[in-house]
Amino acid sequence: MFDLTGKIAVVTGASSGLGADAARAYAKAGANVALLARRQDKLEALAQELRAEGIDALPVGCDVTDEASIEKAIETVIDHFGRIDILLNNAGVAVRGGVDTLSQEDWDRSMNINVKGIYLMCKYVIPHMKAQNYGKIVNISSVNALFGDKNDMFIRHAYNTSKAAVLGLTLGMACSYGQFNITVNAVCPGLFESEMTQNTLFKSEAFLQGYSAQCPMSRPGRRGEVSGPILFFSSDASSYVTGQHVVVDGGTSLV
Repeated sequence: MFDLTGKIAVVTGASSGLGADAARAYAKAGANVALLARRQDKLEALAQELRAEGIDALPVGCDVTDEASIEKAIETVIDHFGRIDILLNNAGVAVRGGVDTLSQEDWDRSMNINVKGIYLMCKYVIPHMKAQNYGKIVNISSVNALFGDKNDMFIRHAYNTSKAAVLGLTLGMACSYGQFNITVNAVCPGLFESEMTQNTLFKSEAFLQGYSAQCPMSRPGRRGEVSGPILFFSSDASSYVTGQHVVVDGGTSLV
């Protein structure tokens, strides 16, 4: 049920972190992968790694805030693979600060990458999925779409707002495109070490100790632990599941 042999997956934000891990998980499940991000050098390195395992990996430079860039990237993917079965909208940014301190530029940047990027990717991918009457769209949201936090390190109002918008967009698309056998679901990760967090939250030993003391599983998430839920929503194991989200946070949001 989790076998993706012969499927074509597109991953945004694939140059590092969760996106790169998800691309590896797709490849291990048998899918060929299009890797989209702005940093072409990192995409090339990951593509070479996957090709060594017999996977057709296509690195494509793409800025998810630029419609022309996305249109060109999807054309490149279709020209190479002929179809798109899975879209993982992973590209994102987290800007620290409340509305009383955030600059308008940081607010707009958060919305453009975290929300507009998903809208534009889906705008150009969904027509291909409709034509083949099949598609799996997985959007990366966050526990911060569902819960606020008084801890100063977690006050990220633009991030809260944009990731909540991802859930709203997920619901709307699930309702509209289910008739075309396209499922749309979201994954809401908690705290994981990534390029986004390694130089901020993970640099504070006091913070990590406090987080681990609160988390029922007594630790932050580990590399690859988001990949299971992503694979579920990307495979036929979730053939009758759409418009849903799953929280992957070790139970932290329960307490």
